[in-house]
Formats: sequence, structure tokens, C-alpha cells
Amino acid sequence: MRLPAAARSLVLIAIIAGACGSGSSTKSSTSIANRTAAASPRAAIGTPKAGAYAAEPALPQLKFGLAIGLFPIPGDDGFAYLLTKDGMIRRVSMNDGGATHDIVLDMSSRLITNPGLEEGLLGLAFAPDFATSRRIYLNYTAGPPREDTVSRFVMATSSVADVGSEEILLQIDDPFSNHNGGGMEFGPDGMLYIGFGDGGSGGDPNGNGQNKNVLLGKLLRIDVSGAKGYAVPHDNPFASGGGRGEVWAYGLRNPWRFDFDAATGRLWLSDVGQGTWEEVDLIVPGGNYGWNTMEGPVCFKPNTGCNQDGLILPRASYSHDGGSCSITGGYVYHGASMPELDGWYIYGDFCSKKVWALNTADASDPVLLTTSGTGITAFGKDVGGEIYILGSDGAPFKLVRK
Repeated sequence: MRLPAAARSLVLIAIIAGACGSGSSTKSSTSIANRTAAASPRAAIGTPKAGAYAAEPALPQLKFGLAIGLFPIPGDDGFAYLLTKDGMIRRVSMNDGGATHDIVLDMSSRLITNPGLEEGLLGLAFAPDFATSRRIYLNYTAGPPREDTVSRFVMATSSVADVGSEEILLQIDDPFSNHNGGGMEFGPDGMLYIGFGDGGSGGDPNGNGQNKNVLLGKLLRIDVSGAKGYAVPHDNPFASGGGRGEVWAYGLRNPWRFDFDAATGRLWLSDVGQGTWEEVDLIVPGGNYGWNTMEGPVCFKPNTGCNQDGLILPRASYSHDGGSCSITGGYVYHGASMPELDGWYIYGDFCSKKVWALNTADASDPVLLTTSGTGITAFGKDVGGEIYILGSDGAPFKLVRK
């Protein structure tokens, strides 16, 4: 991710941020349009109207900076894990305004020394069998030397971690401090999906996005169901050759958060752009999303050639006009309080603080729902699927209808 110089001192977690702009343009490839038509979620009740929503202050006791995730704990009703970039995982109550909160795992000693703006604790996923295995998976920056790291811990209970149980599954040498990605989620197939940025600097100087033989600039898919380590699923696109077996999709710059639609199983990903465009992608196995040939819907370096053959253009994109800077991915909404948003993908922007919804059932333009009160570093949700908005400082907000 990249920010104007004046904003850098304020953006303590820019990689985690989203992007915005007063105008939104939508681009869809034929393959995306066909998949959308073939696997549409159930019709929502009514249609969301622009400006009809608000970001309402919520969980006022959780005034921790650098929040990068709020995840309901399976089997622990009313509680969630709040992640902060400094390495803290807190078990918090969703029922008393967050007044009940305790640190269950402190990762700070395992993080890189003197982390940059986009380094630290970046992601968490619960094992599908968490109720019995008690496994959680974490994505963080270790070092020196700098290494993007995925590991797993065993939680003795939902409020007590076995701090000595860490097993490091994957480490990638990372040349620069920015563009680390960090999102993780288990798919409906039980596989672990992991987003990694292109390695940093600007413009992808090492060409990682288009190099299928490296893990940077990719969405990975691995099988962690075994007792130790991980396996490459046999049905991964390059499991039999042509690239690293772990690669599920490539041509990504800085994938900051993605989500599987619980109704359709489709994967929606927000990829942070360079200096002009932000994008939302519908991920398909083996898909090439264009970076650094493309930035969003346009050629990144038009004067040096721009062969778009085989590239998948964004489902939606927006420029940096109007103060936008960096997209923050959220969730496909399936909560109960706003049925008109059912099946819509929610995402936002760090600089403009705007929140949009994208209809995953067609190719229509996004709807601007509201402008929040914080630079959006991440979205969270509760066990009922209601959406929370996290910022670089202060308490979370909740997305509500006015």
C-alpha cells in the first residue's frame, strides 16, 4: 500500500486499510460475469439505498490502536478475538460493550524488531474443527531477517493459549517492509487460503506478481489437516507443474482481506492498488489478476506494453479521486438486521473512510452506504453476521441502517 507523504505518519497500518473515491467504476471479465450468473446468491429483500446507513459507535471499551480483526470465537457465544497489529490477541465480550477483555496471546516477542507501518500481527483463522482441535492460525511478520510467517497455536481454552505450542508452517523471505497482505480464511473445502503481497517497494520491482514460481503476490491454498506441517492439495492449479504448487491465484499487489460467501462459496478479495486505482476481485483457481501489467482496470505502464491476454479484470474498481487511497476488504453480508444487504460484499477505504456494498449477484455498480468515523483498517463481524468497522485507533463502529 502507498499513501501521500502527509498521511504516512497517521497511517499506522496502511496495508490494512481500504480505499475510496467519490466515483466508482465497475469492470468485469466474461469469465467473472458467467460465474456470477451461474452461482448467484438468493435475492435480497429490497435494494440498499445510498446514504441510508450509518457507522454507529460500538464496543466503547475496546479503545485499542491498530485493530486488524474481530473474529467471533466458535463455540464461545458472545465472545470474539480482537487482534491488534502490535501482537495482542484479546478475548472480548460482545455483550457488555467490550468491558470484559483479556489478553489470551501476546505475540509481540515473535514479531519483527522495529516493525514498519505494514508489519506485525496481520491475520487469524480458526481451524474448521476448532471445537476439538483448538487450533488457530496466525499470519505475522517475523525477523530480522524479515519473513512473512504463518504458524498455528493450540488454545488450551478460548481464553488461555498454550504459548509453547507454536508450529511454524510457512516462512517467506520478504525484501521490503510493505505489501505483506496477511489475510487468512478457511474455505468451504476445509483448505487454508492465505494472501501475500508482492514483496513491497513500489511497482513490484522484482516482478513477483506475475512470477508463478514465487509465493509473493499470490493467494495460496494449502491443506493443514494433518498432524504436522502442510500439504499441497492435488487439485491446486499448479500442483503438477507450471508454478509453485501452493498458488491458487496470482497477479496480486497487496491483498488486504478476502471472504468466502457463505451462501455460494465464491471468494471475494480486495487488492490494494499502487497510486491510482483500487479493486475488488472475484477469485477463480489459477486466475491472473494482472499486477503489475494492470493496476485496477487500466494499464500500469501503458508506454511499455500492456498485453491483457488471459488477465481477469476487477469486478469493481475505483480511482483515487476524492481523497481515496487504499481499499480494505470486508465480508459478504448474511446478517439478519439488514436483509436488503443479504449477499452484498461490504468493503471500505482507509483515507476517505467510506463504506460500499457490491451486489455479488450481478454486474451493477457498488452502492455507497456511509462514511465512517475512522480510517478503516479492517472489518469484523459477530456470530450473527453483523458487520463492525475497525480503525487505526478508537473503539469499533457497527454498520446499521439509519
